[in-house]
Amino acid sequence: MVARQTLDLRQKLEILADAAKYDASCASSGTAKRDSTRGGLGSTEGSGICHAYAPDGRCISLLKILLTNACVFDCAYCVNRATSNVRRARFTVAEVVQLTLDFYRRNAIEGLFLSSGIIRSPDYTMEQLVRVARTLREDHGFHGYIHLKTIPDAAPELVAEAGRWADRLSINVELPQADSLKALAPEKDFSAIRRAMGGLRARIEDAEDARKTARRAKAPRFAPAGQSTQMIVGADAADDATILGTATDLYAGYRLRRVYYSAYSPIPDASRMLPPIAPPLVREHRLYQADWLLRFYGFSREEIVAGGQGGMLDLELDPKTAWALRHRGDFPVDLNAAPRERLLRVPGLGAKTVDRLLSARRHGAIRAADLARLRVSLGKVLPFVVTADHRPRGLDGAGLRGLLVPATAFAAAARPAQLSLF
Repeated sequence: MVARQTLDLRQKLEILADAAKYDASCASSGTAKRDSTRGGLGSTEGSGICHAYAPDGRCISLLKILLTNACVFDCAYCVNRATSNVRRARFTVAEVVQLTLDFYRRNAIEGLFLSSGIIRSPDYTMEQLVRVARTLREDHGFHGYIHLKTIPDAAPELVAEAGRWADRLSINVELPQADSLKALAPEKDFSAIRRAMGGLRARIEDAEDARKTARRAKAPRFAPAGQSTQMIVGADAADDATILGTATDLYAGYRLRRVYYSAYSPIPDASRMLPPIAPPLVREHRLYQADWLLRFYGFSREEIVAGGQGGMLDLELDPKTAWALRHRGDFPVDLNAAPRERLLRVPGLGAKTVDRLLSARRHGAIRAADLARLRVSLGKVLPFVVTADHRPRGLDGAGLRGLLVPATAFAAAARPAQLSLF
C-alpha cells in the first residue's frame, strides 16, 4: 500500500513538473535575505531541480511544479488546455508541502515556484495556492523562496493573502496583443490581466511605503520581490518591435521586476490559428538581450529594432552590436575620455566592465591589454574603441559584420528565416 502511494506521488511529480516547464517566469532575485539561524526551516540563500538565474548570474534551485495540469480554460496555445489529450494529475495541498520540505531537506532546492491550471474557478484555484504557501510558512516555519502564479480573476482578498506569504507574485500577460489573446484564449481578458497587475503594483507600493515609516518588525509584508510576467513569442504574428513595446509599457505601468519571453512550442492537435513550427529559439534569446538594453543600457525600443528588419531583431548579431553597425558614425569611442553613457553602447562592454574602466582610468590610461585583463571579447570591442595604444583601421559595414558574426552552431541556428503568420 505504501509503495503504491509513493509511486503515485512520483508519477504526479513527473507529470506536473514537466507541465510546468513552459512557464519561464521563475527567477528568484530581489527578495529579502532570510535564513534559518533564528529558527524555522529554509533560506533564500545558499547553493543547492529547476534552475533560475538572478541578475547577478547566481543560480537558484527551485521546485517548479503545477498544482494541477487540469484546466477549465481552452487556450489554443496551451498543451494543458481543456480539450487537450494529455495525462492529467493533481497534487493535494499536503503533497506539495511535503514535496517542498523533502526536497529542501535533501539540499536539492532553495524554494518553490507554484502555478496551476484553473480548477473549478479562479477563486478556488487561488485559495489552494495560498494554502500551500501559508502552510509552509506558518506550520513548518519555511523561510525559503516562494513564487506563486496569481489568477487574474481571483478575489482581491485571496491575492492579498498570497502576497503575505509569497516572495514574488506573477500574472502572465500571455500574448503581446489584445486581439491575439482574444482569438487564442477567449476565456482570458487582456484588460482584466492589466487591472490585476495594477492591483499588485498598488499593494506592493503600499507595503514599501509602510516599511519606510513603520518599525521593521511591524511592517506589512506583500511580495517583497515584486511581480513578473511572461509573453509567448511566435504564437501570433506580433513582431519583435510589438513585443518590446508591450514589455516597455509593462515595465513603466506596473513596475515589473522582469518580463520573461517564452518561445512558442508546437503542441499536439493544435489549432490552425497557430504556426506549425516553432520560431528559432535564438529569437527568444535576442529578445532577452534587447530587454536588458532597455532596462540597463539606456536604449529605446526604436533604436533597438530599427534598420530595415521589418520590426524584427537581427538573429545573427546581438542587438547592441547590430545597433553599432547601423551607427558607425558614433564610433570609435575613446575609452579614456567618453562618459559612461557612451561606453555602455560599445559592443562587448557590460555595465560592470564599464564601471571598472571608469575606475581604472583615474589611475592611468586604458590600453588594449587592460581590456584583455578584464576578460572582454577583444574581437567584438576593439573595432569600436580607441585606447592609448589602439585605433581601429577602417572596415566597411559588410566587412566588419563578417568579422563579428560568430562562426558557431548557435549562430548557424539563427540563420533560418523568421516565421511569418498570415
